[in-house]
Order: sequence, then C-alpha cells, then structure tokens
Amino acid sequence: MIDGGGPGRGLVGLIVPTVGRLVPVAESPGEPYRLLDAAGAAVEPVGVFFRELVASGRSTATVRSYGMDLLRWWRFLAAVEVAWDRASRIDARDFSCWIQAAAKPRGRRVASGAAAGAANPVTGKSTRGSGYAAATVAHCETVLRAFYDFHLETGEGPMVNPFPLDRSRRAGRANAHHNPMSGFRRERVGRYRPRVPQRVPRGILDEKFDEIFGLLRSDRDRALVAFWISTGVRAAELLGMRVGDVDPGRQLVTVVRKGSRAVAQVPASPEAFVHLRVYQQGMRGLVPAGRDQPLWWTLRRPFRPLTYHAAHRMFQRVNGCLGANWTLHDLRHSAARRMAGDPDLPLTHVQAVLGHAHLTTTELYLAPDRDQVLEQVLAHHARRPRRREQAPSAPLPGPGYDPRSLAVLFGRPGAPA
Repeated sequence: MIDGGGPGRGLVGLIVPTVGRLVPVAESPGEPYRLLDAAGAAVEPVGVFFRELVASGRSTATVRSYGMDLLRWWRFLAAVEVAWDRASRIDARDFSCWIQAAAKPRGRRVASGAAAGAANPVTGKSTRGSGYAAATVAHCETVLRAFYDFHLETGEGPMVNPFPLDRSRRAGRANAHHNPMSGFRRERVGRYRPRVPQRVPRGILDEKFDEIFGLLRSDRDRALVAFWISTGVRAAELLGMRVGDVDPGRQLVTVVRKGSRAVAQVPASPEAFVHLRVYQQGMRGLVPAGRDQPLWWTLRRPFRPLTYHAAHRMFQRVNGCLGANWTLHDLRHSAARRMAGDPDLPLTHVQAVLGHAHLTTTELYLAPDRDQVLEQVLAHHARRPRRREQAPSAPLPGPGYDPRSLAVLFGRPGAPA
C-alpha cells in the first residue's frame, strides 16, 4: 500500500470505484468513442478533445487508447471528489502513486504457479501481473498532459497543467549542442512519468514456432500465422485485409499501415498463399464473395468478419497447450529478426517491409536474442578445457598450525624446503 498524499489525504485504503465507461459511437464520425461518467452522462471536455484528435488525423484505435487513460483519471477524480478543472499537481502526484500500485479492474490472470514478473519457462518473457505496466503508466501521464495542454489553449480547465514537464531533467534549450551524427534525445519528460525499461524485441525460435504451427486447428489459423511470420505486418493490419488485397501471382498482399494509414504492398512466402487458398476453398459458398469483402471470417455460424480479439483468443489457446505466453506481436518480432539476420537483405529493405519511420527502430532487431545469447554462452563454457587440479589430501589446518607447512603443501614460491 501507498501512504503519504497531499495535506489531509492519505492513499492507504483509497478505493477507486469502476464507475463510468468508454462506449463506441457509430453515428458520430467525429467522435468514435464517448466517455460516460458515473451518472451515465457524456463528459463534454473529453468529447471535445476526441474531436480534436480525429481532426488531427488520429485513428480510432488511438482515440480508444486515449479514452481508457482518461477513464482511469476520471474514476480517480470521482474517488477523491475533485472536479477535473480544479485538479492540482498534488492530485496528479497522488494519481501517479495510485496507478503504479493499483490493480487493474479486469487484469489478466497470472498463470498458476507463476508470480507476477517471473520469467516464463518456455518463452523467457516476464509474466503479466495484476497491476499496470510501467509503459501503461507512462502513456497515461502523456495523454493527461496533452489533454490539459489542449484545454489550456482553449481557455478552459485549471490555470496550470496538473501534469507538468520536469524542468530539472534538462537544463537550457532542448537538444542544445546536438551532434548531427547522433540521434535526437527525448528531453521532454513529465515530472510524474515513470522510467520505462528498454526492451529488446524477442522472437520465437524456429523449433518453437514449428510446435505452435502444429497445434493450429484450422486452415484459416494456419494461413494467418503463415502470413504473420513471413510478412511481419501487425495483427490488425492483416485482419483488415479484403479479398482484393491478395495478389498470389506476385506473392504480394496490400495492407493499411496502423499509424500513417498508408497503403503498402508486402511480400509473403509461397506457403502462406497455399494455406490461404485451402482456407478460401473451404469457405466457398459460406461467406459473401467479392473483392471488397473481408478476407478473414469466423469459423462458426453466423459467419462474421474476424476481429483482433477473436484472433488473440485463438493464439491464447495455442499458448495454453505449450505453457507459453507469446503474443501475436511476437510473430512480427520473429519475422523482423529473420529478415534482419539475412546478410543478403539490406536493413533498409527490412525497414520498408516493417513500415518503420526511422531506421533506428529496425536496428533493434540486430541486437542478439536472449535465446541465442544463452545458447552461445553455454557452448562457450562447453568448449573451454577443464582445469584439472588435484586437491590436497591433507586435512584443513586447525588451531596452532604452522603457516610454513601450508606454503610447502601448496607449493608457494620462496617457501622453505
């Protein structure tokens, strides 16, 4: 538990009720999601902020991500009985302390016998706990700071942003005396932003991937995983494809990038198109035909377009059989590591296939994988010749021993004969 809030407030025993919710709005293109308070009324300041995000080109997924962070903030404000436009830096500090120790309302269960943060014996990845990850807390701080900055510009909200920047972490102008041969550093750091550890993208070993592929139950699942592991596209990008986005003759698929919304053609392996053809033959006459129809469908009636959550549950069932905790995004990491490790494939080509805006992001896949490091270091120890030293058979010295006798026993230079 946490103690020590502002004057007159303690965070020990603070209960933040799960009031309010974030609901999708189909009839409003300028506001794809709406935040409702405890009484079920729409929160207008958040709605205005959502419309600003949509007008600036943010995707629906981004609006939902921002909305979940704002929902957590609104629930905390309801618990401490503070209006959003009366929030102070003390309230922001207490919120940052609370969210770093609070449990998620519907957090994923930790695997039986595994503690939160413990490494999975199959994948080596840490087990998800019941609390919020450091990346989630950092993202929440960034969203709330942007929310209050927006309302400061419009003349609403408090006069001072409750989530300020930490001026002590940088002195003077940002990126002053910057070396043009080096990348720019992120010096706009929030005061209540936790440090997020840098993670090296981890792929799936080939033998483990063969086990995953052997446990897939349908032609659709085999086609999906084959495309993910060969193209490196994100899960949502592949699931959003239409029938006309597939070009088997040139072994290309067309996807819409998640961030930039750019249309990109990505090459795939021949095996992926074979599995896709078998899947399409099995679904012929069961789903609507046409180039503009969705490519991926559910396998049970009534047939509906496959969503990300359904594909995620499919992959979770495979993980359950192996006792692993891989994710769909790990397939993208695996494909990126395979391509980056090919000496005949330039890294700039890998960047274009993955859709990275900066080459430095693609360079992360050049770092050695954890499994490769462990395997090669263990092989190094096996290659080292073992030192054969004969231990002395004399008993350990007791009280009153003669140091000169030990010098003779261990053969120290200069010892008296």
